[in-house]
Amino acid sequence: MAATKANIVRLGHIEFRVTDLERARDFYVDLLGLHETERDADRIYLRAIEDREHHCIALRKAPSAGVGALAFKVASPDDLDILERRFGALDLPMKWLQRGERLGLGPTLRIRDPLGFPIEFYAEMAPVEWLLQKSHLHRGAAPTRLDHVNVLTPDAQKGYAWYTEELGFKCAEYTEGDPPENRIWASWLYRKSTVHDIAVMTGPGPAAHHAGLALGEPMNVIRACDMLASAGYADSIERGPARHGISNAFFVYVRDPDGNRVELYTGDYLTSDPEMKPIRWHLNDKRRQTLWGAPPPRRWFEEYMGVEGMDGTDLLPVSAPLLQAIPDYID
Repeated sequence: MAATKANIVRLGHIEFRVTDLERARDFYVDLLGLHETERDADRIYLRAIEDREHHCIALRKAPSAGVGALAFKVASPDDLDILERRFGALDLPMKWLQRGERLGLGPTLRIRDPLGFPIEFYAEMAPVEWLLQKSHLHRGAAPTRLDHVNVLTPDAQKGYAWYTEELGFKCAEYTEGDPPENRIWASWLYRKSTVHDIAVMTGPGPAAHHAGLALGEPMNVIRACDMLASAGYADSIERGPARHGISNAFFVYVRDPDGNRVELYTGDYLTSDPEMKPIRWHLNDKRRQTLWGAPPPRRWFEEYMGVEGMDGTDLLPVSAPLLQAIPDYID
């Protein structure tokens, strides 16, 4: 019997829009410590030290900052066919990117999901040299992998339902409001065995809040801060170092030269136990965002990255959220 749901493996890669490719490349490679795999006229493809595939981040020259697409890896080409049939039945905007349209990538299914996001699915990516044990090549904070992306949508309850019921994600942690509605304000959802591949949060959307790069140890977070500051990017350190209650992550948030937001973090936990119950956080529990450390600045809540439409050019307009949270910077 044919499978009815696709096997999504993990978050695969993200594309950042940048206005100056070389400046962005210097930031992500020379300071943060990603590795350039390849480039063409419009994009630079980067990978982390654990990656066995061509890239986890693509930097694309564009008129403004933002996110071009989020991409999930599936287990096989058959899973792409399953997704095409299902998304067709749901009448979602959809198109194929053929092998060779992006360096390193095989056939890719691009959709605009019900939340408005440009999402891509692929099964094949060119293999590359594994750099984990090439310590002499490590630099900066030496990111190990692209771990997750955090997105904003006006209706996070709808986002939770889409990812868990339609795409088969599991929930590690969630934030919920008071009765009688008990609406989910945010959820941390995963396919691989860590806390999340994607977090879906209430906010103006469709928009992206940040992409998360995993690091090997806490001192790499500190090293990243030292390197950014000494290179003249101290003001790009937006929040932290500190520790989240949700995910237990020891983190720092930084902004690239175009304003795109990246979280550098370590210290989360495995989610491989099938009997694990999701952790519930109350919406007004400030520990969810800051277990310890200084509270976030106002802009951490109010600024976001726009996302593109299906045509890959203009950024989409955003809609206001259905719920309003009490920000952590309010006492």
